[in-house]
Amino acid sequence: MSKPALQSDEHGVALQSEYVVPEGVEAAGFQISADELASIVESRDTEKLAVHGQLDGTADKLATSLTDGINTAEYSLNQRRDIYGVNKFTESEARSLWEFVWEALQDTTLIILIACALVSFVVGIATEGWPKGAHDGIGIFTSIFLVVSVTATSNYQQSLQFRDLDKEKRKIFVQVTRSSLRQKMLIDDLLPGDVVHLAVGDQVPADGLFISGYSVLINESSLTGESEPVVVNEDNPFLLSGTKVLDGSCKMLVTAVGMRTQWGKLMAAITESGDDETPLQVKLNGVANIIGNIGLFFALLTFVVLSRGLVAQKYFDGLLFSWSGDDVLEILQHFAVAVTIIVVAVPEGLPLAVTLSLAFAMKKMMNDKALVRQLAACETMGSATVICSDKTGTLTTNRMSVVKACICGNTLEVNNRLAPSNFSSKLPEAALEILLETIFNNTTGEVVINQDGHRQILGTPTEVALLDFASLIGEGFEEKQQQTKIIKVEPFNSTKKRMSIVLELPGGGCRAHCKGASEVVLAACNKFIDARGSIVALDNTTTNKLNDIIETFSKEALRTLCLAYQEMDDGFSIDEQIPLQGYTCIGIVGIKDPVRPGIRQSVATCQSAGIDVRMITGDNINTAKAIARECGILTEDGLAIEGAEFREKNPKELLELIPKMQVLARSSPLDKHILVKHLRTTFNEVVAVTGDGTNDAPALREADIGLAMGISGTEVAKESADVVILDDNFSTIVTVAKWGRSVYVNIQKFVQFQLTVNVVALLVNFCSACFTGDAPLTAVQLLWVNMIMDTLGALALATEPPDDNLMKKAPVGRAGKFITKVMWRNILGQSIFQIAVMWYLQTQGKHLFGLEGSDADTVLNTIIFNTFVFCQVFNEISSRDMEEIDVLKGLPDNSIFMGILAGTIIFQFIIVQFLGDFADTMPLTQLQWLVSVLFGLLGMPIAAAIKLIHVEPREEGN
Repeated sequence: MSKPALQSDEHGVALQSEYVVPEGVEAAGFQISADELASIVESRDTEKLAVHGQLDGTADKLATSLTDGINTAEYSLNQRRDIYGVNKFTESEARSLWEFVWEALQDTTLIILIACALVSFVVGIATEGWPKGAHDGIGIFTSIFLVVSVTATSNYQQSLQFRDLDKEKRKIFVQVTRSSLRQKMLIDDLLPGDVVHLAVGDQVPADGLFISGYSVLINESSLTGESEPVVVNEDNPFLLSGTKVLDGSCKMLVTAVGMRTQWGKLMAAITESGDDETPLQVKLNGVANIIGNIGLFFALLTFVVLSRGLVAQKYFDGLLFSWSGDDVLEILQHFAVAVTIIVVAVPEGLPLAVTLSLAFAMKKMMNDKALVRQLAACETMGSATVICSDKTGTLTTNRMSVVKACICGNTLEVNNRLAPSNFSSKLPEAALEILLETIFNNTTGEVVINQDGHRQILGTPTEVALLDFASLIGEGFEEKQQQTKIIKVEPFNSTKKRMSIVLELPGGGCRAHCKGASEVVLAACNKFIDARGSIVALDNTTTNKLNDIIETFSKEALRTLCLAYQEMDDGFSIDEQIPLQGYTCIGIVGIKDPVRPGIRQSVATCQSAGIDVRMITGDNINTAKAIARECGILTEDGLAIEGAEFREKNPKELLELIPKMQVLARSSPLDKHILVKHLRTTFNEVVAVTGDGTNDAPALREADIGLAMGISGTEVAKESADVVILDDNFSTIVTVAKWGRSVYVNIQKFVQFQLTVNVVALLVNFCSACFTGDAPLTAVQLLWVNMIMDTLGALALATEPPDDNLMKKAPVGRAGKFITKVMWRNILGQSIFQIAVMWYLQTQGKHLFGLEGSDADTVLNTIIFNTFVFCQVFNEISSRDMEEIDVLKGLPDNSIFMGILAGTIIFQFIIVQFLGDFADTMPLTQLQWLVSVLFGLLGMPIAAAIKLIHVEPREEGN
């Protein structure tokens, strides 16, 4: 055990440490326990931090180095895990299959049916003996068992899928130094003692202490609810897990992970799940309630009509209070039929179809590099009418390289094959020195040795391009940084559009360096370095020449940056602001960011689908125009405008401007937010927005669908988004739109199919009860039909993959009705056909098949039931497309659909031929089977003919 240590605080007052190191911790080679370490940051206890020797002492007790990180030997890592735990949160236990079975059994109508089955079972055995009297009860029980099993299994599978998707959301990477090597690591793998590198937009992955950094602002609102950002520095070194870096960059020592962090304790009280209802589910629940009420009305009427004969007979015979077992069974059968009509009428499959379709689409979109964070985003994306896209990394590859440079007034081509000495020889020595100094120091990038022992440049693509260029023309990244000391940093942000630093020079004095948007930085210069390396005044002629170079570079689709510096002979106080004017221009670099392959085709696909694509970028307007033309976004009649001009427009001018506007250049996050808000409210558009920066969060939240970039995007942007585009590719956004439309259309197909079955089942049983006093479809048969319609129908139609035709139609938009005129046409047409077939069989069936004898009614009812089922089988195929005649296209490739059709037909055959005692059926002859199938098959050409009837297209968005 270590003895209590005597420490001194900054005032020289002795602080007596009462802390005693636990034996297990000491034996593992550490001098501080996990709980003690966690309490320092959680309670922001500066006294306790002082007791443990401040930052350096804490690092020593953690057996780590503030520069090199922890030892990566497996034994050492395992010991650290055992003592301090891992950076994972305790997950709520997955619900078991039995819980879903129990949930499915809570359905009121199923409970009533179970009661019916029990009474039928008991009364049947009492009157007719075993086993004949038990057939009806066992039949209903079996049907209920099937319905519950399929529903519970389906819901259980979806819950597992949602858990997998929740785990995907947790896959956040951070930069860590371990054993002197910089590496990318999952936050789950972090351990106390790790040295983590944080930058703007990152989520703090664990609790820790500030080591070093510049201008760090932290948003702690997720933990404290306070919106005011917190400054983190040596005086306030506490960083809390789950908070966001708003500004600056720093290194952090991890002190607590997982459930010991404040965020972990908060997460323990909150469980994430995919159970929230989406807008479409809410809308469909309303539809289901209306249909259910209609079903309840018809069920009561059917029960009254079926039972009136028996009750009237009893009344006339004076036996109203004398009931035999057969009488009770008959009434019970009528009640079971009525309850089952309710089961069929209530479309509980609607919410299931939405969940199935969304879960299926989410899984497929994961394979297509899109992580859906919000379920509702799937269906909303199908309605999108406008996509506001970033340029860098989304339309372009984000693999940048310097291809042209204008240094000391000379424009030079740059390529990697050019000998560095060749390029350097064209520059005056003083100019080369200052160029390397500004690039190597005024950067958020780093040159490090990676795990493979190779030199690697880390940072944003722009920083990597600049550092790569500087490394090409002159070595000495570390030497340049060691020669000077950075005393102040003002990081780049989208408002200032520049990054500035102040260096303390070895010989005394200070020097400021500035880089950023060419027009902004050049406007801050009053001198430049000429071809001889002399510093001369920047006159109008030279300014115009440099502006022409910027324009030339921009028209070649190059992103331009201006580099400048300023001598500060009078010294510099850290409290001062870095100067905004008086700089000397070093040069202008042109950075190439190639357009992604296939982007023009993806934009064209969007435009043909009625989705407007607009580009919003912080780049120069000429660069933006060049890229937008290359992508096919900027057309001849389209407008490109700069943010400054856009901001000055009044509402009336915006009303005329926005519909024509295709490119917004030099935009600020506020411009983006205003544009999105206008599109959504004034123009009633459904807007999808892409974003990657912390400042994009307001626009991502304002949009109907926020799309964050998975590679270049910050954690703040991802947290604000509905969908994360994992490969940062615009083509993936098109795929998301296609899947979104697929979800919407698949659910429409299913609703069309289900409403047809509802209408026919209700009317056939009701009309038959009214005119013949008997219901041709029994409770067991209706339960089987209900399973075909609800669960199996949802599986078949809600999991249809998208086809290319989806992107050739106009989007649904905000005002689109869900059940469209096209759907009503198909529902009514198919319902009339099926009711006509059922009625024909009901009235002419005995004559048609020559049925006689005591079994004639049962055989006829079996034929009606069989025909009804085959009508649904072929109607399911016809429902694959609501407008196209060719519904067989792609059918053999859809294994789920084919499997469900095959399973339905096989099980129908078993029910009819072998389960007659339970399902009230009689085995049919080959001719009777053939006629049943042909009647069902006739529904397909009828459906095709119905589709030829013209209705108003697209008015509601179909």
